[in-house]
Amino acid sequence: MSISSEHKPLGKQVTGSLHAVSKLSPIVELNVGGEMYTTTLSTLKKHPGSKLAEMFTGQPKLRTDSEGRFFIDRPGTYFKYILEYLRSNQVPTQCIQDVYKEALFYDIEPLVKQLEDSPQIFGELVARRQFLARVPNYSENIELMIRIARAEAVASRQSSVIVCVVRTEEDAARCQDALNSLDTDKKSVVKFGPWKAVPTISDLLDCIQMDVEAKGYKISFQPHVAEKGFRFKSHDFFYKFLFTWW
Repeated sequence: MSISSEHKPLGKQVTGSLHAVSKLSPIVELNVGGEMYTTTLSTLKKHPGSKLAEMFTGQPKLRTDSEGRFFIDRPGTYFKYILEYLRSNQVPTQCIQDVYKEALFYDIEPLVKQLEDSPQIFGELVARRQFLARVPNYSENIELMIRIARAEAVASRQSSVIVCVVRTEEDAARCQDALNSLDTDKKSVVKFGPWKAVPTISDLLDCIQMDVEAKGYKISFQPHVAEKGFRFKSHDFFYKFLFTWW
């Protein structure tokens, strides 16, 4: 059976067909992480500089599923909010953090900027993250806490990590003897601070709990009970974080 000169070579036939279909039909069927959507090509390309528009500019750059729908390997649940914005400029009021991640992925700049003005994203990006950026080794200390807790969890329901939180250089100096004492007793202590920002020790403790819980751990904290040799109230700076495993 002869092949018309209008057809592409066999190896490129499927891609060529998709290109042709995308030109002929303004209606696009999508499979986004298992969620099915139908929209128009013009909706998807509403913001020409976005990654989403780029996916459907020229020859489609996406695979198709068994039904011929274009497949995007992203969480499908939140794509409906992306579509709502593209269709009507409606900024979502639900699942803000998750939609923000998707807006960043699809590089829809106007939506990203509007979401960053929302209280949830503004508070996280401008307030909390800017504060934590001023706490030395914050992320590394979170990971260290988790490693210590996991090492202590063998055959136990709970494991604990002692945390020292100092806001100023003066507080750090006051804690040094206690830290030396704990080190002599071979007790691991994770030290946070000092930092130059308005938030208090209580604020940082809440941040630690929030970020450890965001990694899937069940955690609580309480003042660490002072032991002999401490020359000040240990609960001013020392706390015990309790990981519950089951």
